[in-house]
Amino acid sequence: MKKIVIAIDGLSACGKSSTAKEVANRLGYKYIDSGAMYRAVTLYFLKHYINPVNPKEVQRAMDSIDISFVFNEKIGFSETYLNGLNVENEIRQMHVSQKVSEISAIGEVRKDLVRQQRKLGKKKGVVMDGRDIGSNVFPDAELKIFMNADMDIRAERRQKELLEKGELVDLPTIEENLKQRDKMDSERKENPLIVPEDAVILSTNFLTLEEQVEYVLQLATEKMIEHNE
Repeated sequence: MKKIVIAIDGLSACGKSSTAKEVANRLGYKYIDSGAMYRAVTLYFLKHYINPVNPKEVQRAMDSIDISFVFNEKIGFSETYLNGLNVENEIRQMHVSQKVSEISAIGEVRKDLVRQQRKLGKKKGVVMDGRDIGSNVFPDAELKIFMNADMDIRAERRQKELLEKGELVDLPTIEENLKQRDKMDSERKENPLIVPEDAVILSTNFLTLEEQVEYVLQLATEKMIEHNE
C-alpha cells in the first residue's frame, strides 16, 4: 500500500503530539514533532542570549544548530536532540513555552526549519504535527487534520504534562500562556496558524487518546486505499 503524508495541525495542548506519535507507531511511519524543533531553537536562543531582532545573529545561530530525533526503545518514541544533547524534557518547560511563539515567528527560523521538515517527509510515510504543516510545509499532504479543544481542557492537560516533568504551574498562568501563543501563532506574518480548507476538524474535548488515534487511523486507511486505486 502506498505511503502517505499525515499532517496534524492545531492549538497547543489539544493532544496533537500524543495522537501523532501513536498513529505513526501503529502505521510504522516516521513521526516528526515540528513543535519540538521550534522549541529546540528557542532553547538554544535562550541559552546563548541570541538577539531575535538581529538577522545576522539569528542566521549565525541557525547555522550552529543541529536538531535530530533519536528513537528511545524504552519509551517507544523518538526524543529531541540539540547539537547531540537530549533536550526532550527541557524544551517542554514553561520558560521555553513562554518564548517559543516569538522565536517561531522569525522568518529566518521558519525558513530553515520548514526546509528541514520537507526533507524529512520527502519519501512520505510520515506523520508530522505542528502549526503550519498542512497549510505550508506539506500543502499537498494526503491527509490533513486540525485539532482543537476548549481552553480550560487545554490548560488542565498542559498542567498535567508539566507536573509529570516535575514542574508545578498554576492554571491561570498556563491559560495566559496558551492565549498569548494562540494570538501570536495566528497573527504572525510568516505562515500563521490557520485551518487548511481541506482539513478534517477534530475536537478533542471529550475524546480519549485512543479514540483520537482510532479516528485518525480510520481516515488514514481510507486515504491510503484511495491512493492505491
